Amino acid sequence: MSAEHYLTNQFLIAMPSLADANFSQTVTMICEHNPQGALGLVINRPMRMRFADVFEQLELNGADPTLRDSPILHGGPVQPDRGFVIHRAGSTWDSTLIVSDSIHVTTSRDILTAIAQGHGPEPVCMALGYAGWEAGQLEAEVSKNNWLTVPVDERILFTTPFEQRWQAAAQLIGVNLNALSSQAGHA
Repeated sequence: MSAEHYLTNQFLIAMPSLADANFSQTVTMICEHNPQGALGLVINRPMRMRFADVFEQLELNGADPTLRDSPILHGGPVQPDRGFVIHRAGSTWDSTLIVSDSIHVTTSRDILTAIAQGHGPEPVCMALGYAGWEAGQLEAEVSKNNWLTVPVDERILFTTPFEQRWQAAAQLIGVNLNALSSQAGHA
């Protein structure tokens, strides 16, 4: 597969027929996709945990009351204790994955310290856990009509309410998910 066919910096939109409890009605941002497989973060499953809880666990004093109350996302079923901070490009952090020129994902503590002190990147969201696919697995799922794909849209990523993200992502390509059959076919 050539680089332009990889799905890095794309949203995977779960088709209505996708019954897997981990991914039913989800939008997943693909952070990395290459010959070895793919890594993504589900961006529309908020947990009860808040940034304040993360700051407390890490013994960091959080400055921004609005951010302190922001929910943490359930990013996927793999390593649910591992944190991923999704943010706009800008500052340099110890461990960052470049998703695109404008979106980065950081896994190091230094970004959380900066956020807690009020000088981290904005906007920001955080996910615990991730979705992972082995080599060829994601391509097979897309070919089975499990997912729609669309380029990442920062408005959906950072401002659209969580419960609207699944429909909003599909609307980027003119698809009304409520009008789709749960049965898939191949021509």
